[in-house]
Amino acid sequence: MVCLLKRYAEFFPLTPNTPLLSIGEGNTPLVELCNLGAKLEIELFAKFEGLNPTGSFKDRGMVLAVSKAVEEGSSGIICASTGNTSASAAAYAAKAGIKCHVILPSGKVAKGKLAQALIYDANVLALRGNFDVALEMVRKIADNLGLKIVNSVNPYRLWGQRSGAWEVCDEIGAPDWCVLPVGNAGNITAYWTGFFQYMKKGLIGSIPKMVGIQAQGAAPLVKGFPVPEPETIATAIRIGNPVNAKKALAAARNSNGMFLSVSDEEILNAQKELARKEGIFAEPASCATLAGLYKLKKEGKLPKNIRVVMVLTGNGLKDPQIVDRVTSSPREIEAKYDVLKEAILSC
Repeated sequence: MVCLLKRYAEFFPLTPNTPLLSIGEGNTPLVELCNLGAKLEIELFAKFEGLNPTGSFKDRGMVLAVSKAVEEGSSGIICASTGNTSASAAAYAAKAGIKCHVILPSGKVAKGKLAQALIYDANVLALRGNFDVALEMVRKIADNLGLKIVNSVNPYRLWGQRSGAWEVCDEIGAPDWCVLPVGNAGNITAYWTGFFQYMKKGLIGSIPKMVGIQAQGAAPLVKGFPVPEPETIATAIRIGNPVNAKKALAAARNSNGMFLSVSDEEILNAQKELARKEGIFAEPASCATLAGLYKLKKEGKLPKNIRVVMVLTGNGLKDPQIVDRVTSSPREIEAKYDVLKEAILSC
């Protein structure tokens, strides 16, 4: 596999001194969802970013952000995180041989994501406050300690994440719609910019309508104002004051797109549908995209026969505890042939 930084070298701000780090990021599958597409009466694809090395889309931006941090001589990196950023930052810091400091909102991070940051040997600190408080403190302390912030306030993070849009276009051209979950609002900004870059190069003819989906309990871009205490089962988008809000709003406006919110119940139902109809297990935040499409279909706002790419930002194994809410425990049976046969036939 070609290193992501090498594959798109002409589009990245690389110099001869930029180390080309890689742990196999990018080149994720674009899966046609025939069953769900037929139900929605559209041509539906999923960009499954959960198959990046640390299980989320964050690796696309992190490989560039950490490479540039090493190039600039940083002794370490730091981030605030709801989980996926911490896992990715810790992994690439380990690859680069530098220290990673992670600030998490205490008790608000899925165990699968926390486990990653710990096993990669990051300095993990649980802050008594939400993500927005954590990021504010990280931004204050980073310069004083000579650390490079690798949250999406780092321009290289968003630059790297543009590559997801490029891969989509390389495979099927520009879709009519691109639907993404929105937390800190960096990814929808990055995808729009990636599509715009390709259009300027003459590689696509137009930019897709950018559609951002938020959870109802953490929907500042839908409500039009920050949410002081965001709450949702979709931990990856549990952010009440996104730092990239203005850029994301511009991306939606310039593409004739929109933002909408969905309930936790709609997200969990979409997660079950995606798994049971298409065999893809994505974390709840990812499934907000499908929930949003269902909502638009119900409201008569989803045109028929359009080509839609929804970005599934993280792997379902990131947050396995959530499965307890939507499934039953395994049935225990006696180790007898007749009992087993009856249990199978009665299913």
